[in-house]
Amino acid sequence: MISQPSRHCTVELQALPSRIGQVRRIVSAQLRYWHLDPLIDQAALGVTELLTNVHRHAEPDKMCTVEIELLLERLMVSVHDHDPRLPVVHDAEPFETSGRGLAMVAAVSESWGVKPHGDDGKVVWFTLCAPPAAAPLPAYPGYGSASADPFAGAPSAVGAHAPARSAVAG
Repeated sequence: MISQPSRHCTVELQALPSRIGQVRRIVSAQLRYWHLDPLIDQAALGVTELLTNVHRHAEPDKMCTVEIELLLERLMVSVHDHDPRLPVVHDAEPFETSGRGLAMVAAVSESWGVKPHGDDGKVVWFTLCAPPAAAPLPAYPGYGSASADPFAGAPSAVGAHAPARSAVAG
């Protein structure tokens, strides 16, 4: 199930390798939709690491909820699972092939942490600093107004195009 009110997205899943890739694509698409393209790589890496931890360590099941939310100029990404055991940052040896996930989350994020959720598990989260909001698009002239012709004043060279405009609520 995916819910996408304004600046909030929630995905519930079983943290299996095939689903982790799907959630990474969902997070990337949601950030594109919100015009937060500069955060895609960091958010995708962070959510991948947190979901991998759920897959590898969570008991009794692998069910979890991924939530991304834009609050002011901060993107909050959180993963709630049902295992009450808190994760521990591991100092991996140079030749170890795992154990660096939380260290990578810490390295790419502005902040991160863990909140126990009583007997119902925990929430592991991280934040990213969002770029300043883009300037709002100018209002498109209404139909029938003197400047309603979208080509008025446009360059007359062959192949020249007026810039594309789009507006997406949320």
